[in-house]
Amino acid sequence: MNEYELLVIREIEDWKRQMVKRSSILNRLSKKAQTKVNNWIPDKVHQMLTESIKNMVKATLIGSNLTTKKSHYTLNTLAEMDELLMKKLSIYRKTAVVEGAGTGAGGILLGLADFPLLLSIKMKFLFEAASIYGYDTSEYEERLFILHVFKLAFSSDEKRRETMEIVENWDQRKAGFIEMDWQEFQQEYRDYIDFVKMLQLVPGIGAAVGAYANNNLLEHLGEVAKNAYRIRTFKTAQKSE
Repeated sequence: MNEYELLVIREIEDWKRQMVKRSSILNRLSKKAQTKVNNWIPDKVHQMLTESIKNMVKATLIGSNLTTKKSHYTLNTLAEMDELLMKKLSIYRKTAVVEGAGTGAGGILLGLADFPLLLSIKMKFLFEAASIYGYDTSEYEERLFILHVFKLAFSSDEKRRETMEIVENWDQRKAGFIEMDWQEFQQEYRDYIDFVKMLQLVPGIGAAVGAYANNNLLEHLGEVAKNAYRIRTFKTAQKSE
């Protein structure tokens, strides 16, 4: 194990501690309020939202898979993979900022359009990340892993801890997943981004909020994806020894 890989292991441990620690009081209060609101929403509406997001995500998965390079990158070291990922992330962040500013400046209708557009950018980035670290996104299990990385990035404290354990032990846990729990998936994602996206619809500040929020959301997703695939890279290396 070289010096860079030893540094990465320390970074992964620091990142894991940050990911599983308790959220701030403000975030916990916000989650409680969102849970109460969700309890008031009729089941039929929840089912409609679940199906809508499920279909949206599945369509994005198919589209992202078709547009992601099928030929794996010829990268020999973890350092090269990490470096390329950060370069790609910079491009996706810029795209998300432009998209967030544009939809945020367009009022409520364009603000609502931000949801599927940003989701598409996030999924495309995750497919790119998988390809960079040498994983074949045409395989169903790899697309399931991508969804778990997404869920790890955008979930509440409890679900984040559960998903971290799944991501860390993917080879042992993947057989237990035939399909995602779409109700939970869409609820966690909506709760995570609801407050900031509501602000994006406010006239006068929508553009600034949209650009700032999208930049931060992509930066956070990039950090989660990088470390999730670093963990898998080390696990794969251990298996081959």
